[in-house]
Amino acid sequence: MNNQIGPGLRIERSGPNGTVARLHLARADRHNAFDATLIAELRAAFAGLAAEPPERLRVVVLAGDGPSFCAGADVAWMRAALELDLEANEQDAMAMAEMFDAIDTCPVPLIARVHGVALGGGTGLCAVSDLVIAESGTKFGFTETRLGILPAVISPFVIAKIGESNARALFPSGRRFDAARAQRIGLVHELVEGPDALDRAVDAAVADVLTAGPTAARAAKSIVREVRGLPHGSSKWHTARVIARQRRSPEAQEGLRAFLEKRPPSWTLDGE
Repeated sequence: MNNQIGPGLRIERSGPNGTVARLHLARADRHNAFDATLIAELRAAFAGLAAEPPERLRVVVLAGDGPSFCAGADVAWMRAALELDLEANEQDAMAMAEMFDAIDTCPVPLIARVHGVALGGGTGLCAVSDLVIAESGTKFGFTETRLGILPAVISPFVIAKIGESNARALFPSGRRFDAARAQRIGLVHELVEGPDALDRAVDAAVADVLTAGPTAARAAKSIVREVRGLPHGSSKWHTARVIARQRRSPEAQEGLRAFLEKRPPSWTLDGE
């Protein structure tokens, strides 16, 4: 199923019973750069995906049409911002911040298929994705300072991903860097050669997620956020409660029985 969400975004549903959602940034002529419309479309799309239950939606893939994943902010959109007063600029930036927050907090495992360039906000999309698979020739960069601005809105997500040291090394200069460095600093998890290999790697990653229990996969993603910053005593009790609840779930009961009976669990029996 292929559905155009708006002028800048479309969604495809595939996999067993449509449980795989593939979101495509569809502004290929603008290298999938952000404008106000695309920002609103992404926020709404991820809010809708977040509301779908685990048995209906198992994994999301985020990709870009054309030669680039996402080149950051659209020049025309940035030019229009020159005419905005301080309050309007804050509202404009808040819309983007809320978009990134909607993606970051979406409970569904998110895989980014990255190629061409991922600059500015495009690197922000990598930072809020759970698994980033990139073509080896992709160029990355926090290029905002070269326009006299800064990577402020994406900074909480990026710093959580690559750490303060790497952010301090890369933010001020706005210098572009290659995919190998992106992998070294944790922005990218897997590098492949060429678009065919990129598609195969993404498909393999989707298949991996589909082998996991639907609620377990989401809970495993959530636990990373939940224990972040908790003191040891709090995290100890929180994680014990989480696993205790999961063990009592029908899904865990089925998974354990399947393992003991040497058979696939029920969630892998419908063509996955």
